[in-house]
This record gives sequence, structure tokens and C-alpha cells, in this order.
Amino acid sequence: MTNGSRTSLFAALAMIGAGASFALVNGALQASTMQLGVPSTSAAFWQYALGLLVGLPFVLRRGFSALRTKQLGWHLARGALAVIGIQLWVAGLARVEIWQAIALVMTSPFFVIVGAKLFFSERVGLVRWLATIAGFGGGMVILEPWTEAFSWAALLPVGAAAFWAGTSLVTKKLTATEQADSITIYLLLLLTPVNALLALGDGGIVPSGQAMWLLVGAGVLTVLANYLLTLAYQKADATFVQPFDHLKLPLNIAVGFFAFGFAPSGAFWPGALVIVGASLVVMLDEQKRSARDAALVKA
Repeated sequence: MTNGSRTSLFAALAMIGAGASFALVNGALQASTMQLGVPSTSAAFWQYALGLLVGLPFVLRRGFSALRTKQLGWHLARGALAVIGIQLWVAGLARVEIWQAIALVMTSPFFVIVGAKLFFSERVGLVRWLATIAGFGGGMVILEPWTEAFSWAALLPVGAAAFWAGTSLVTKKLTATEQADSITIYLLLLLTPVNALLALGDGGIVPSGQAMWLLVGAGVLTVLANYLLTLAYQKADATFVQPFDHLKLPLNIAVGFFAFGFAPSGAFWPGALVIVGASLVVMLDEQKRSARDAALVKA
């Protein structure tokens, strides 16, 4: 096996590891909220507060110089969008079975496309518009708003997807002038106090026993998942590792089934297939654009 092949394999395994870690995080959050009664605001606070304690020594290796920025407003905007997305996501996991929640949050790339057009006037193109419409259509199939089984709580993961898309767009803007460490530090420092205030407003319950251990595990795994995600993108092109990110869907289904006995309904499968397919179309379109732009630069 060549060095290039080993690096590609390592990147793929890192992306799969990140997906598995996030699936376990979601399982821990669902168990602590849906089954053990921890308020979703408290679960979100403890997850990221513990994650901050684990990850801060690593991201602060640059010292206070990492806090120097000329983009404080955009950091604050990113933090606000991330907080809302996190709160909606954990609230969704407290009410919606994990298989449905993860499939619906996978609509986030389509919100990114819409947001890029509306706020940054980026060229989208027919292929991406059609993929976006198809992706949202797949979400509607999973939601089944036309049936009596529809619950408004199922819209919480969709809301999380929208706000996380906003976070991604702001992150893209910040990376033009800011270091990755600075972006990470600001997000961690902004998330924790805001999540704490929201938890206090919801009763500020301090978990104990099994719930606390689940949230400790969620915090540690959140740091591990983000570290593996960073490794994957460092070792290989995004177009190579991105398809492996879709494995988070069966991984979350597996966690939901073995931990809680949750099994997807019949409507889930066609809807999920459309969402994954549309995401792959967007990825391939991005790959073609990148190749075309590179050819123009060489010319």
C-alpha cells in the first residue's frame, strides 16, 4: 500500500470514527433527556461545558494571541447561530426518535445553498437548485406532515439544520481572515455562558448518577468527534471524505435500535435515500466546479 493510499484510508477511517462518535453523543443525549428527564437546555450546557474543559487546553496552545480579532461581530453572530442550533437539536432529541432527527438534520447543506445565494450572492446553478428542492422534498417525505402521526416536535431538527447552516456560512466568511484556532476558541467561549443562562432559566438542574455520566461521555465524545473530523479534512480532500460522512445515518439508526429499540418507519427509507442522493449530487457538482476553476487558473 502506497503512502497516498494509507493517508486516504486514514482519512476515511477518521471520518467514520467521527460519525460513530457523534452517533454515541446523540444516543447519550437522547437517553439523558428522553428517558432520564434531564431538561434539554441542561443537557446542552453540560455537553459543551465538559467539552470545553476537555478541549480548551488543546485549542489554547497559541495563548491569548488567538483571541485577537477584527471580526468580533461575526464571531458573536456565529456563536448566536450555533447556540440556537444546539438548543433546537438537543430539544429535538428529547422528543424525536434518533433516526428521524439525524435524517432531518442532514438537510443542512441545502440550507447552506439557499443562504449562500440570499446573503452572499453566490452562484448556485440549476443542478444545485434541483438537488436542494429534492433534498427538502426528501425531508417532507420523512416528516409526513399530511398524516395524523405528524408531530410539530419533528421540526426541531429541521430548525437545527437551518441554524447550523448559518453557522457554516459565517465560518466560511471568518476563515478568509481568521485562524482556525481563533474560530474554535471564540465558539467554545461564547457557547458555554449562553448555554448556562438558558439552563438556569429552565431550572438549572444538575444531573446526577447515570444522567451525569452520560453527559460526561457526550462531552468527551464531542471533542473526540471534532478532532477526528479535523483530521479527516487535513489528510484528504473534502470531496473524498464527504461521502463517508453519510455513514452517520446508519450509525445513528444502529445506536437508536440497539439502545432504545427505535426502528425507522417505512416513509423514512425513500426520504433518506433522496436526501443522501441529493447531497452526493451537490458534492459532485462542487468537485466539477473545483476542477474547472483549477483548469482556468492553469490556463
